[in-house]
Amino acid sequence: MTFLLTLLAAIFVLGPLIALHEWGHYIVARLCGVKVLTYSIGFGPKLFGWTSKKSGIDYRISALPLGGYVKMLDEREGNVAENERHLAFNHQHPLKKIAIVAAGPIMNFVIAIALFWVLFMTPSEQLATKIGQVLPDTPAAMAQLPVGDKIVAIDGHKVETWEGINYRLAGRMGETDTVSITMQSDGQSENLTKTYQAPVQQFMQGAAQGKDALTSFGMLPWQPQIAPIVGDLTPDGAASRQGLKEGDRITAINGEEISDWISATRIIRDNPEVLLNFTVLRDDKPVQLQIMPQGKKDNLGNDYGQIGAMVAQSEIVIPDAYKTTVVYGPGESLVKSFEKTEQLAVMTVSSMGKMLSGMIGLDNLSGPITIAKVAKQSFDISWQMVLSTAALISLSLAVLNLLPIPVLDGGHIVYHLIELIRGKPLSEGVQMVGLNIGLLLLAGFMVLAIGNDISRLF
Repeated sequence: MTFLLTLLAAIFVLGPLIALHEWGHYIVARLCGVKVLTYSIGFGPKLFGWTSKKSGIDYRISALPLGGYVKMLDEREGNVAENERHLAFNHQHPLKKIAIVAAGPIMNFVIAIALFWVLFMTPSEQLATKIGQVLPDTPAAMAQLPVGDKIVAIDGHKVETWEGINYRLAGRMGETDTVSITMQSDGQSENLTKTYQAPVQQFMQGAAQGKDALTSFGMLPWQPQIAPIVGDLTPDGAASRQGLKEGDRITAINGEEISDWISATRIIRDNPEVLLNFTVLRDDKPVQLQIMPQGKKDNLGNDYGQIGAMVAQSEIVIPDAYKTTVVYGPGESLVKSFEKTEQLAVMTVSSMGKMLSGMIGLDNLSGPITIAKVAKQSFDISWQMVLSTAALISLSLAVLNLLPIPVLDGGHIVYHLIELIRGKPLSEGVQMVGLNIGLLLLAGFMVLAIGNDISRLF
């Protein structure tokens, strides 16, 4: 059942993105006077579809839902009648060819901008960007960032939400440098700020690999002080099997004093398959237990520990000082959606460069299985998360397709730019060599990505 729901979520999110990507190619081809033969969502054998009586275009859904294609009249792929040569793609001006090829990725950029625009226009109550906790032995601790002060900029870029902070920090992944954190103290006007320099070394790599950017950096938003009292226990969980009981109060783990539930869960998550010494209060008497968190994997294949214990229910009240309502008008939302799209596109390209240079590991590459799992997870959270996931995937499709690799749209654009400069296209032999190299590169990336996906499952 879970597999079916994951598959449906992936189809629901990816299907429209692929269809609109191909529609970009399709509509610009028709506007440029090129005859379209087939518009397909998916590759391989045709599952179902129809042929337009007016245009003769074969609209189809195909068996392999890993993309799609628009087949145009082209002398390189078959005979073309003399009276239709002017309708063939290969007889078009290079600028028309570039427009047709670029229309797909551009459509994905448009989708991302539109979805971000909707999200920015949706009012939301969020945690203010005030630091709630600084973790020891982290860049934030070394820079002595003050708890309670508000983060207003990262590396000179204004930030207004913790999501924005997270993206800015994630963009520094793998780097050894300093991160500038501009902060504003309570009661001060916006122009009275202080900038701190936090050193990072191979940021989010090594021992910190798998942790989110905020935890790796060591500054967290406000978190409720939840008493570390055990509530429900999973019957087959490590906690239940190894003696933890409902109502126990965790006071220490491996000698580290525990005063709240979040501190306990952080230690447990960071120690999968490691035997931990728990001290709990049971009927006002200390009890010593040894519990080994079960090793689990998240959607990105990162290991974490879990003991199968829930916290006892308690009311959570967020102080007003740590709350903020984020709302933008249509115009400001549009500007912010363009800014966010640009930021994430640059971060995506930068991450690819870091993978190729070895600054970050190739295990960061994700494939269709991870995408499907993330899509399913977004449906479990909220409609806003579904739109956000769709926007991020659409943006990734745009950037990936524009890479200058033959077979991809970016590679074809390079071919047509060369044709524009030379006044004639490259020979078919040269183009075929490039396409074969592109196919090998693409196949290699797909094998690596799917291999990463599979390793994350086990």
